[in-house]
Amino acid sequence: MKIGDLVEVVAVPASLPSGMGTQALFEACVGRVFPIEGIENGLLELHVGEVVGEKNYMHSIWIEPECVRLRP
Repeated sequence: MKIGDLVEVVAVPASLPSGMGTQALFEACVGRVFPIEGIENGLLELHVGEVVGEKNYMHSIWIEPECVRLRP
């Protein structure tokens, strides 16, 4: 996977930090497709603001590659 590829979030990571709605945000992303915005330390950065009704760049998540599926 590389920056710009489209991925579908297919799972929520097993361990997430608690608080600030992190779990709910990840759950709301499942089934949605996002472009990869960055890659660092084996994690993919996705801009997901649309999930909470804001511009995409306003919220991002860092997710493990095994929690997403590459889309054509």
